[in-house]
Amino acid sequence: MLSTLDLWLPIIVSAVGVFIVSSVVHMVIPLHKSDTRSIPREDGVLDAMRQINLEPGDYMFPACSSMKDIQNPEFIAKCERGPVGFLTVLPNGVWNMGRSLLQWFVFSLGVSLCTAYLASFTLTVGQTDSVLRLTSTVAFMGYGLGVVPNSIWKGTRWSTTLKFLFDGLLYGLTTGLVFLWLWPDAM
Repeated sequence: MLSTLDLWLPIIVSAVGVFIVSSVVHMVIPLHKSDTRSIPREDGVLDAMRQINLEPGDYMFPACSSMKDIQNPEFIAKCERGPVGFLTVLPNGVWNMGRSLLQWFVFSLGVSLCTAYLASFTLTVGQTDSVLRLTSTVAFMGYGLGVVPNSIWKGTRWSTTLKFLFDGLLYGLTTGLVFLWLWPDAM
């Protein structure tokens, strides 16, 4: 019988491996270069947004206060007139990449920990025949499937979601290979 703590080394090494693979995917390979676009006449749009002093958060436009308002002719007219969308506003200032990378690494540790937790009570010491399949699948679910609702509910282009699913597959395979490599042997 394994405990999750018995898998501390694959947890840490797989998180480091995913961090390295994700760095290559996002900095070396131009796969995600077309995920976002610039707003036409950006300066004017930003000036208008500054005037209303939007606080950081998520916004929907046009917005309604209840599901009943979706039937309101004024709301319907706003939607038909457009634009319709979602907007995320971040705090002012230069984006803190170091903070985001730290959060990404902590998230990767969390995915590896959940993977180890499931593997520890599903597989046994020395049982390597299913390690790759199980740990890759669990990690893929953690890294990849969470992006799908963005296309369903927020209109993220499916091409962008498919790229992030591909990333999730790479990260899942990285995790699975590390767990297979460092799986405890029966002695």
